[in-house]
Amino acid sequence: MRIAFVRPNMTAARSTDAMQPLAFAILAGLTPSEYDIRLYDERLEEIDFDQPADVVAITVETYTARRAYQIADRFRERGVPVVMGGYHPTFLPEEALRHADAVIIGDAEGVWERILDDLRAGALRPQYRQRFFPDLSGLKYDRRLFAGKDYVQVKPVQYSRGCRFACDFCSIHAFYGADLRQRPVAEVAAEIDGLGGGHVFIVDDNIFVDPVKAEELFRALIPLNIKWSCQVTIDIVRHPHLLKLMQQSGCEVVLIGFESLNEDNLRQMKKHWNVRHGGYAEGVRRLQDHGFMIYGTFVLGYDHDTRDTFDVTLEFALRENFCLANFNPLTPMPGTSLYERLRAEGRLLHERWWTDPGFRYGEATYRPKNMTPDELTQGCYRARTGFNRYRSIIKRLFDTPVNHRNFDRLGFYLASNFISRREIHKKQGMSLG
Repeated sequence: MRIAFVRPNMTAARSTDAMQPLAFAILAGLTPSEYDIRLYDERLEEIDFDQPADVVAITVETYTARRAYQIADRFRERGVPVVMGGYHPTFLPEEALRHADAVIIGDAEGVWERILDDLRAGALRPQYRQRFFPDLSGLKYDRRLFAGKDYVQVKPVQYSRGCRFACDFCSIHAFYGADLRQRPVAEVAAEIDGLGGGHVFIVDDNIFVDPVKAEELFRALIPLNIKWSCQVTIDIVRHPHLLKLMQQSGCEVVLIGFESLNEDNLRQMKKHWNVRHGGYAEGVRRLQDHGFMIYGTFVLGYDHDTRDTFDVTLEFALRENFCLANFNPLTPMPGTSLYERLRAEGRLLHERWWTDPGFRYGEATYRPKNMTPDELTQGCYRARTGFNRYRSIIKRLFDTPVNHRNFDRLGFYLASNFISRREIHKKQGMSLG
């Protein structure tokens, strides 16, 4: 049987910052060796719609849903069955089934194997629902299907799934609930050791969900002599011994979701704990004192934001000399409590912005309280471009030692900033699909 895995692109432009899509490495690891597997990553390459295939499997994110449906429709016109999985079909299976023959609701482990059995028997069902959260031990990530593709030289690795927090804008809690799972540390360390070097990005939504297990992981990484980065919540600064272990294990970059400088906004999004541990400036100081470059992200447009918020937030990110920063318009994602609240309040500009042909990347999707939708769109874009001016890039490089400590960091800093600058200008205002 011939399987075509497809990773849709968000827009018509090719990507210069694409990482290996781990979802397909998991599916490939679950697929018996006698199957013929081919991956099309549309961020990097054209899809060959004429290539013979017995089934097409598409991972669907909300931002790629419109393009995923276009791709699926073309394959189905040829009589090729399509299976969709990911966050978006899990939250909106009925929508996805208008373009797919089957959807996976939840994680794929244990479900993908049933789909392959049903395909062989000619008995594919419309929905395959994951009835439990599968154990993560023994997972096999088969990366052979990435060979020859022009991904960035940052290797993604997954240690855990889920997050202990329930921010109202985030899809993670909506997907996993309160469930938190980690892979065995020895298996993660062995996988990293077998990657053959290069920078490792641990893709967990929050690596710091369990301090005891986080310490076990950091200690296991020390002898591997790697450089790595991760996403982590700022409350890790309460644990100086963990910061020290992260430093010793080779962590160089931490992505922190600061989200807002306004405490009323943090309460509204259920993330007020963000400032319980000495405030942002103190947290940043502790992280940088341990040698971590900081990628700060902000969500703008909550009900206590005003037209001045964009400049205030930008000034904070510049003053703290972040390695990278992103300033995102608050976007209601399906499945989240934010989406339901804004829909109930009648504030959505598009009922389903992800499939609306009039929506453009970077635009506001709802009516903010203290500004117009256009002011939200332009304010975020102004903050993004302001942070990524050439003068800002050079200033942030030299104003804090962590950004230029050695040649490796210098190269990482410059490459990531120039890629970020290019992608921001390229994507803004582009149509999805």
